[in-house]
Amino acid sequence: MAEFVKISSVEDGTRLLRWFLRHYPGMLQRDFYKLCRGGQIRINSSRCKGMEILKTGDLVRIPPTLRSYQKSVKTENGDRYSLGDLEELRKCIIHNDNDIVVFNKPAGLAVQGGTGIKKSVDKMVAALFPYDKTALVHRLDKETSGLLVVAKNQKAAQDLAKQFQNKTAHKEYLALLNGTVSHKSGTIDNYVIKGQVFEDVNKIPKDIHPQRAITDYKVLGEASGLLTWVLFCPKTGRTHQLRLHSAYSLHVPIVGDDLYGITRGNLEGALGALLKTQKLFLCAYRITFRHPGTGKIITLCAELPDFMQSVVSFLEFKLP
Repeated sequence: MAEFVKISSVEDGTRLLRWFLRHYPGMLQRDFYKLCRGGQIRINSSRCKGMEILKTGDLVRIPPTLRSYQKSVKTENGDRYSLGDLEELRKCIIHNDNDIVVFNKPAGLAVQGGTGIKKSVDKMVAALFPYDKTALVHRLDKETSGLLVVAKNQKAAQDLAKQFQNKTAHKEYLALLNGTVSHKSGTIDNYVIKGQVFEDVNKIPKDIHPQRAITDYKVLGEASGLLTWVLFCPKTGRTHQLRLHSAYSLHVPIVGDDLYGITRGNLEGALGALLKTQKLFLCAYRITFRHPGTGKIITLCAELPDFMQSVVSFLEFKLP
């Protein structure tokens, strides 16, 4: 029997041909048009030619001969994600207008595609907004959750990229550290190169260009000398900067960081159970920047992911 698929708001405005090629990447265009001519593919029970624009709520008839094709989106670069993935990313949108879209990115989702990465924000946001020229203007680690700003046109991309480069955009992160911090506030100012931290620029090999890394931090709370709740304000944007500064400058790695530290394993009871997640307790919590369209300064905040919120609530830590 034929299957009927209801078009979601994510796919509103997509041409029927493009929709089928996304869902059934192994399908040839000539086969698609043949099915249309034969009335096997229909929209709301009506015959179609293939170039119709789909709208939210439309019912598309799927011929039983197409069941063998994999229902996923596959790009030219081999990236693959399901329509469910697109819908989940759409639910992460906390701000959307003609110039920008801002996501509360979940931990574990890569921001940018690359070798071995099948699912990434940049590819999926292009599918969510097929008629916009979307572009990343800053990055988050795959393991880091929180606010991610994406431009929807070239002018906005250039404006925002300049703000991030000139450090006029202000970012704040919340993190749970695996230990206690000696000084309750301060500024970390050193050099980060390929996963290493150098305090003295003269000790950096001469064939390597030093990258200065600066982070302001403030302790917001502590738990029995075992865990520390910290606000980070990075002034530079080096790869893994906050993770490295936590582990090697403050000497207390972020909970869940399996690259630069380990999760404390000797905590018992309810707290120990809450910390058994494999996810990184680092969230891009707040961001302030000048809107590229209106010119107004805006500040956006993200809700903490569930695995962080449960621990923060248990420990009665406060948000800044």
